[in-house]
Amino acid sequence: MSLVAVVILNYNGKELLEKFLPSVTQWSGDAQIIVADNSSTDQSVEFVRQAYPQVKLISISSNLGFCGGYNFALQQVEAEYYVLLNSDVKVTPNWLEPMITLLDSDKNIAAVQPKILSYKEQQLFEYAGAGGGFIDALGYPFCRGRIFDKVEKDHGQYDDIVPIFWATGACMVIRAELYHSMGGLDETFFAHMEEIDLCWRLNRAGHKVMYCGNSTVYHVGGATLNKSNPRKTYYNFRNGMIMLIKNLSIGQLLYKLPIRIGLDWIAALKFLVTGYGKDFLAVLKAHFYIIIHFFGLFSKRPSGLPYKAHQTYKGSILIDYYLKGRKKFSDLGL
Repeated sequence: MSLVAVVILNYNGKELLEKFLPSVTQWSGDAQIIVADNSSTDQSVEFVRQAYPQVKLISISSNLGFCGGYNFALQQVEAEYYVLLNSDVKVTPNWLEPMITLLDSDKNIAAVQPKILSYKEQQLFEYAGAGGGFIDALGYPFCRGRIFDKVEKDHGQYDDIVPIFWATGACMVIRAELYHSMGGLDETFFAHMEEIDLCWRLNRAGHKVMYCGNSTVYHVGGATLNKSNPRKTYYNFRNGMIMLIKNLSIGQLLYKLPIRIGLDWIAALKFLVTGYGKDFLAVLKAHFYIIIHFFGLFSKRPSGLPYKAHQTYKGSILIDYYLKGRKKFSDLGL
């Protein structure tokens, strides 16, 4: 059994593998490198077999999405630590060692993420993960280094090691035993916010999620699903409500879900009046899904886990950002 397995989920990403797999194979030390292919049709598999025979391939017979793809692949991987790594991430020398050392230092640490910088503008933090993820009282996620679309420049302000609420699925190191015992990624999500849901469960179970600023990777972001894509809008609004249904206490859910629905409608109307009709329809579609599947989603609530979660922000990031002008993490007083 390997100590560390770096698992890259691929779907028609031959060009990304050509560009970013070299850094992974060069700078991952003794870790086993695995490409799990989600039934690609673009010669990805042939490329890996020919150019990187040392990389293990796991072929998935159909596209199971991010969640299903990883759940399927990781059932076949024996390691103490899994690294979930996006195919559009460039790693750097010594990127793994600090995170593994941190995990080894405390058995209660379940998952770790590195500093995530933008590959395209390397002085900026990257949208998906940045300097570690947090969540507010209504379940809106944000990051150190990124609140909504406001991204900070990296000038060493997050070169630290701190507890966070969620680690990004773009580059997450997680204990294999806990990944499986917590049920892995919830395949209802398909893609987007699934790692926040997993970290929420880990948090509720009393485990720590950490940010390790001693490790840096560069993420393209939006390579598989562009940020402005109405399909992403759909997953964003739908999956945000799924997280609340699964992880809030019934008392909290009774008042927080209606507030989220109301805020969603405000966002939908803004889409409509600003000419983003497809995004408006995506929000409606997301709400329709929740209405149809509410009781099924409610039945997926993890049993036996307390509802108190640490590293949550008690305020509203919407109010702080849009009404109080707090655009940076340091403005929040956390």
